[in-house]
Amino acid sequence: MGYVSDHAGVIDPAWKERIRSVCQDLERKTGVELVVVTVPSAKPYATAKDYAVALYERWGIGTAQKEHGVLVLAVIDPSTGSGRATVTLGKSMLPVITPSLVEEVGGKYLEPAFRQGQFEEGLYRAVVALASASQNVQGGEPSRHKLKGFGIFLTATMSLGALWFLWLISRPDLRHPYGRLRRGEYWGSGQGGFGGSFGGFGGGMSGEGLK
Repeated sequence: MGYVSDHAGVIDPAWKERIRSVCQDLERKTGVELVVVTVPSAKPYATAKDYAVALYERWGIGTAQKEHGVLVLAVIDPSTGSGRATVTLGKSMLPVITPSLVEEVGGKYLEPAFRQGQFEEGLYRAVVALASASQNVQGGEPSRHKLKGFGIFLTATMSLGALWFLWLISRPDLRHPYGRLRRGEYWGSGQGGFGGSFGGFGGGMSGEGLK
């Protein structure tokens, strides 16, 4: 299993390497496994959310013992640029990547980028933001308190065009900015979501989905 698998064909090699490098550094430093997947269709699942949960479980992202995985799944139709986006988390990530943070990442980075067809840049910026927040988990264990009463997975699914957000971000480079950020620096304000799709990581794919 790799960090990025672009089955929808929307991420060029340079952007793919940027995303992969951030994910690799994050796992080496914290033990958090962040994976990105793009697919052209959610079939055979009814929704992108169902697809993401199935992939998370099947591929054992973050390991069953520690549950310190993050899966970003984008279902993107390259011909129309439309689709669904979802982020699925292991339960150990819930204290540091909250639903509101996921919504802000969608509104600030994914929504505006996807509207312009800049899928790879949107995904890169979202990965950097998620990696920045994930630094608060040490070795896959929450550094603050344990969350009780939650299920294994948290999936935040957002629909494109709900709200517009300001997109005030600097040009990305090949370095890994999450290592230099203070908490909150990559999060926007407001609520809502995005439509479109995002994704990428290992595994084979047939016309009926990833195996």
